[in-house]
Amino acid sequence: MSIFAVVSRIFVALYVLVFASTIAVAQGFQTKAQQAIVMDFDSGSVLFQKNADARFQPASMAKLMTAEVVFNALKQGELNMDSIFSISEDAWRRGGTNSGGSSMFAKLNSDVRLEDLLRGVIVQSGNDASIAIAEGMAGSEFGFAGLMNQRGRKIGLENSSFRNATGLPNEEQYVTARDLAYLARHIIKTYPDLYKIYAEPEFTWNKIRQRNRNPLLGKVEGADGMKTGYIEATGYGLVGSAKFENRRIIIVLSGMKSIKERADEAVKIMRWSFRAFQAIDLFADGEVVGEATLYGGAKSGVELKAEGPLRIFVPTGFRDRLKADIVFDGPIRAPVEAGTKIAKLQVKIDGEVSQETPLFAAEDVGMGTISQRATDAVQELIIGLFRFD
Repeated sequence: MSIFAVVSRIFVALYVLVFASTIAVAQGFQTKAQQAIVMDFDSGSVLFQKNADARFQPASMAKLMTAEVVFNALKQGELNMDSIFSISEDAWRRGGTNSGGSSMFAKLNSDVRLEDLLRGVIVQSGNDASIAIAEGMAGSEFGFAGLMNQRGRKIGLENSSFRNATGLPNEEQYVTARDLAYLARHIIKTYPDLYKIYAEPEFTWNKIRQRNRNPLLGKVEGADGMKTGYIEATGYGLVGSAKFENRRIIIVLSGMKSIKERADEAVKIMRWSFRAFQAIDLFADGEVVGEATLYGGAKSGVELKAEGPLRIFVPTGFRDRLKADIVFDGPIRAPVEAGTKIAKLQVKIDGEVSQETPLFAAEDVGMGTISQRATDAVQELIIGLFRFD
């Protein structure tokens, strides 16, 4: 490894520390939401963020994770849409007619098909339906929360913890806007047929018709999901998605003060997201984007690629003012498995981060020989002499 490569590795590590928390404010866009993120579906690129890694209670947006656990069980053949679940007294009392919260209005001790319960969760945001599913799948809501956390870790949610299937207030239950965006993207990609339920405008159960609460449906062209939420501690929030002209955008907003403010902000940010950016194709699907430095590996670096084609989304009129860099917190230690998230492509406009796209190892790289590891150890020792606390 050359001295230039060693110096570059130090620079990259410092670069991450300085810029990783920068908030994207493309074209000076502002939102009243306390936490917000805008994500391009195809690439996972973040086009706008505000406190995107701040933790908050998800309210009924936690039902996205509830649905994911069910969707996965359906995909694995562990359940089918005709599976029967019972409405227990607990589900009826804490989530039913007299609970004061969102309800499917299922009858006490009634048996309900999973397909109907899913619509109760997704369209009506029913707490009774969520609890019934949790009890039927795991014996208790507490046990089901364990399944939610297992699945969350499996799909890469790095800063979320679930304690119930409903989103009812619990100080130990939290998410981030970034995690909710990744969860929404995962659901849309992995379960496209089941995702269609989120677009249904209404659902009737027990002769009670309830409309879908998503304010984007019918107001933004191409809007087709996902979930709203409200508790006093968090305020009003929304996870939303829309597809227009072969491009899908996911937004997450939280911390609004009213239903109207949530609706206004959601419509505004979704419309802005589609018109404010010009897409520039940089790399085809599977094409190597760059390389990250490795420590102790059979190679000095590992090749990187994006998840699918790599595009840069440039705010209109800013194309000649952008700079793109691959950043990672190094040194990365071998071995590395292909598909591991390692770095990100960070696009800046006039010094402010406009877009971040995750980059993944394009290859497996094993441990190096004793000689290679010894050489890297010496170089790391030299580098350490120049680091500052």
